[in-house]
This record gives sequence, C-alpha cells and structure tokens, in this order.
Amino acid sequence: MSDAERYERGMVVRREVLSDAHVDRANESITEFTGDFQDFITRTAWGDIWSRPELDRRSRSVAVLTAMIALGHHDEFEMHVRAARRNGLTVAEIKEVILQAGLYCGVPAANTAFKLAERVLRDLGDVR
Repeated sequence: MSDAERYERGMVVRREVLSDAHVDRANESITEFTGDFQDFITRTAWGDIWSRPELDRRSRSVAVLTAMIALGHHDEFEMHVRAARRNGLTVAEIKEVILQAGLYCGVPAANTAFKLAERVLRDLGDVR
C-alpha cells in the first residue's frame, strides 16, 4: 500500500473515530511546522494501527484510555473518551476502564480520569 493510500485509509478511520468536526479543526491548524507530524499520525496511527483487523475499535479504545490514564495525557484522554463513546463503549464500561486503571496505574490517576471523563460525558449529555 502506498503512503497516499495509507493516508486516505487513515483519514477515513480518524474521521469515524474522532468525528469530522475534530479532524477538520485539527487540519485547519496544520502549519508548515506541524504538517509532517499530522501526515505521520494519519498514515501510521490511523492508517496502519487503528486499521488492523485483529482488535475492534471498542478494544482499541479500552487500550488507549488506559494508556492515557497511565501516562497522564489528559487532553488525549478527553479526546479518547469521546472516541470511546463513538466506538460503542457505554458510560458504565468507561467507568470500569477507569476503575481498572486505578488499580494498576494509581488512585490519583484514576481520580483525575474520573473528573475529566465526567466532564466529557456531561458535555455529551451522557451523565448529569
């Protein structure tokens, strides 16, 4: 598969997982400095990894949420809570992911994740 084909496949998956609005905002902010990185993540993260058939998107979302909690990547965590909902995870399943991560990643990390996830889920209208 060519780089152009991987990019196109990646853009389709990226839009399905993150939403057209999110990807459009990201693309509008591309500069000469950041363009190569945006091309790289579209081809590699979305066109290669997220496109592999061995894990479904729900499973990938569980893995990504856990990694973002463990590493303290709060902005990415919030983005991927939205993506997890788009990928079919329920609010209860997201809660269980955070509880599980709390056991292995630490209570402070889970505490922050609960706060961030609740804010996102409230914005989505999924919790009060």
